[in-house]
Amino acid sequence: METAAVLCEGAFGKGPGKTAAGLARKSRKYRIVGIIDSTCAGADAGQLLDGKPNGIRVYSNLKELIGAVGEMPKYLIVGVATIGGRLPASFRKPIAEALEMGINVISGLHEFLADDPEFRSIASRSGASIIDIRKEPPLDRLRYFRNLAKDLPCIRIPVLGTDAAIGKRTTAWAVVDALNEMNVKATFVATGQTGLLQGADYGIPLDAIRGDYVVGELEAEIVRAYETEHPKVIIIEGQGALSHPAYVTGSRAIVNASAPNGIILQHAPKRKYRTFHEEELHLPMPSLEEEMELIRIFAKSPVIAITINHQGMTKEEVEQVIADYEKRYSVPATDVLLFGAEKVAREIVRLFGDSFRHTNP
Repeated sequence: METAAVLCEGAFGKGPGKTAAGLARKSRKYRIVGIIDSTCAGADAGQLLDGKPNGIRVYSNLKELIGAVGEMPKYLIVGVATIGGRLPASFRKPIAEALEMGINVISGLHEFLADDPEFRSIASRSGASIIDIRKEPPLDRLRYFRNLAKDLPCIRIPVLGTDAAIGKRTTAWAVVDALNEMNVKATFVATGQTGLLQGADYGIPLDAIRGDYVVGELEAEIVRAYETEHPKVIIIEGQGALSHPAYVTGSRAIVNASAPNGIILQHAPKRKYRTFHEEELHLPMPSLEEEMELIRIFAKSPVIAITINHQGMTKEEVEQVIADYEKRYSVPATDVLLFGAEKVAREIVRLFGDSFRHTNP
């Protein structure tokens, strides 16, 4: 794999740093040689995120990283997903330095770095590339909705949530891995820039696509995933929440594009306000019951498992919540980072195993 450093100044382990966190936890496309965040330099990325060292160090700056690693990474990845997709001002200097060294820069922000005159000028001199992965394809390449997913002979399960930045992608990957370990072929479809950067073979940056085509583009990727891999199960990464007032396209588009057989619902029991200008707007989190009712009405598909984001919780509190949810909602519940996704995978096999034996090989 090609090498990459991840720029996450001031945000690693926090909400905006979810791209860096995702790459530190799982990267099938790049070998991550380090994270750049001077506020937690010297720490192990895995230890900071999950209490488990993973050998990826955090450095103060790019030069320190190169000195420690002993080589220049081929890429510098912008490791934040900011509200509105704007580039933080503090990132300009390290990005310029990377380009001057000839290091290619990859960004998943809405603010396209290749359109920035300063960055473009530096890159043209050094020969470095600037890759904006959140750019929409040309209009003549966009695909419209064709209502195809409902006829696919495989099980389609989106991971929806009660908020943005709540762990839907992490859970989706974990469920895919757990199913494959059980010899049930499963495929992941990404709907955001982080999943694509992690190496998803299928997917789109959903919020980069204009409204007329967003459902069709995702549907086409789900169909492509089936026609290429012939999986028994396709797990689709969720975005936002059906109830989120600021992110109205994501979950609705995912439901329409996937024609789901079931839904996994991700929730953070201790989160008080939604992830959207919390200090200004104080948008309250919905209850699980409220989100499940919206899913029932809109998706017309059952919630088959509840997965937990343990933000602000002790392990004992998580265990108690899991027991409470399983008793109250009669579906399996787990925290995939603490306890794995095997329980969810087993439930998928229990519910849909008969269909596996009567579809594709």
